[in-house]
Amino acid sequence: MTRSQLRQLFGGLGAIIMLSSCSPNITQAPDETVADAASTDTATVSQAALQDAPQTIVALTSVSADIVHTLAADTLVGIPGSPLLTNDPRFEGLTVVSSGRTEPDLETIVALKPDLVIGAAGFHDKTLERLTDLEVNVVSADIKSWESLKTFTQILATQLNVDPTPLVERYDACLAKASDSGATAIVLASRDPILSPSRESWAGDFLEQFNIQNLTADLQGQSEFQGYITLSAEKILEMNPEQLFFIDSGGGIQAEIAQLETDSFWGQLSAVQTNQVYPFNYHGLINPGSIESIERVCETLG
Repeated sequence: MTRSQLRQLFGGLGAIIMLSSCSPNITQAPDETVADAASTDTATVSQAALQDAPQTIVALTSVSADIVHTLAADTLVGIPGSPLLTNDPRFEGLTVVSSGRTEPDLETIVALKPDLVIGAAGFHDKTLERLTDLEVNVVSADIKSWESLKTFTQILATQLNVDPTPLVERYDACLAKASDSGATAIVLASRDPILSPSRESWAGDFLEQFNIQNLTADLQGQSEFQGYITLSAEKILEMNPEQLFFIDSGGGIQAEIAQLETDSFWGQLSAVQTNQVYPFNYHGLINPGSIESIERVCETLG
């Protein structure tokens, strides 16, 4: 995987959820609320931010599209071109506004006349700024923890005037699968460079919620990707985790393991010697992806 691809995968992992627009129909959260969101990973947005519940929503990320569809399916009109959605019959017939990791098609979005567009902070900033200039209401969101996932869901439910309880209960049921194993683990999010999540990431928080000791949770290091640190082979050997989680980049699990086996440190690790090596999809553990992909990780970690 190239550095350019890594930037696209990890570049938008931030912390703030907020509403913004030049339209008079929406008000931005006060500065202290945004600061609170960044520091405690919860956010409070005025329940009266939108004068009317949105009737047409375009979601630029798969997880926001899934949440909107689950809360109020008839409001969703535009989705990203993610296989998580395009292969799901629930989203059949909805307009696809982006392809792969390219910029969303602004003309296609505007043609849908959305009351609200939801994008990812740090990844869709330019698109959301251009939509704001066109007086389209936008939400800039980034989900890096279970608390922010719940908060984001509750914010959307408030704007849609629907009850978030059934969806929040799904989150709680997912978290209830956590065990008390306390095993030590390292997540290998990529091989070149070797990236592993700190606690300031979705993956890091996921492991913490499931009582897994993420050995890179509090490490300090140089990395251009927020919430991730770069590891050396020597550091991995020094930490020698009981479990190893690696991300399948799409080439197939056997091919991934064959590549990992070429690394000199691989066979020396306790997790490898005791067959405690587990593959995960990027969607679910590194990026939320969808509600179903999150629930699959819960099943595996539980």
